[in-house]
Parts: sequence; structure tokens; C-alpha cells
Amino acid sequence: MKISELSRTTGVPVASIKYFRRQGLLPAGKATAATLAEYGQEHVQRLRLIKALTTLGGLSIAAAREVLTAVDQAHSTESALGAVSYALPVPVAESPVGDADREAETGSAAEAEVEALIAAMDWQMPGTSPHVQGLTAALRELKRLDADYRPGELVAYAELARSAARLDLDRAATFDDDPVSLAEQAVIVFALSAPVLELLRRLAQEDQVRRRIAGGKPEPDTE
Repeated sequence: MKISELSRTTGVPVASIKYFRRQGLLPAGKATAATLAEYGQEHVQRLRLIKALTTLGGLSIAAAREVLTAVDQAHSTESALGAVSYALPVPVAESPVGDADREAETGSAAEAEVEALIAAMDWQMPGTSPHVQGLTAALRELKRLDADYRPGELVAYAELARSAARLDLDRAATFDDDPVSLAEQAVIVFALSAPVLELLRRLAQEDQVRRRIAGGKPEPDTE
């Protein structure tokens, strides 16, 4: 197909296709003349992945390029999923400038809490994981506001998160083994699962609040 047809098929403007090509995100088409090239299904697939990374995933062009390189080099489903997971933005709480001693104290306490949580859950991950660093920053902010979790509460939430993660990976197991198709679906699952899970949580919270306002008891745990 010509670049105009590729644009119609994917919904990506011709100018954007040319830009992605110049930035190394999209391979060149097969030259058929000095100024013409043919594009195939692999270009359609790659453009869909680029759109997922930049639109759903919120990645910059440079970050998307890194993910695409990692996906192209992936030798397994797990490595492709890992590349996508590490590339997606991590919410990190930014603490305002305050008392240096207090900030150091809350930071150390948050780091210790995350280390203890990872050990308790027997989670397999390095301390350099952006998710570990993001959680540490979030807990540090809660501690700064004297709103941190009571002993055992964080583990209870982590157990729920592990169940959700297993569902995510079970979904991933049904994806096409082709690394590009897998990465595209992984971006959709990983990027969209966060707001879906948050909204499910808020719906459940709303239900519980309404029940308590009405004087009823919270529903018992179904497990």
C-alpha cells in the first residue's frame, strides 16, 4: 500500500508517519521508485503500537523508541511485557521542600517499609525498579502528612494487587506470541488497567459509604 493508504488504514496523518520514520520508530517502506514506497501489514502493526505507546501510554518519542527497540529484541513474552512495564510512566509523589532532618527520616522509614513489604510478599524485583522507587516516594509523602498505613495494612493491599496482577498476566497469556502484537496489547492492558482498577475501587468505596450512611453494615468479605 502507498503511504496515503497506510494513513487511511491506521488513522495516522501522513506527516506523522514521515516523522515517525525520521525518528527511527517506523521502518522505511520498500522503495518502488525514487519518491515512492510500498508499505505492508507490518507497518500497520507498528503504527498501532506507536499510537498505543504515545497516546495510551503517554510516552515521549524517545521513550517509545526505547520500548520498540526492547520489543524488537525480546526473546519471550515475559521480556516483551517487562520492557513495556518499565517504560510506562510511574506516578511519583513530589514532596515539597521542608525540614531536611524530617525529610531524611520519612525517606528512610519509607524505604524500610517498602523493603519489608517486598520481603513479606516474596516479590522478585531489584531495588532499582522504578515501581519500587515510585512506591517509596508515595509512602514518604503519606508519612510526611502523618497518614501512613498501619502495620499489616499495606500487605493486605499488596495481596489485592497481586491478585489483579495475576489477572493481567492471565490476559497477556492469550495474546499473540508476535512481540509487536504482544507489546501493543500489553500497553493497552497496562496503561488502561490502572484507571479501570481505580474506578472499580471508587465504585466499591461509594457503595460502602452509601451503605454506612443508610445505617446498614458493610457487605462481608466474600472470600
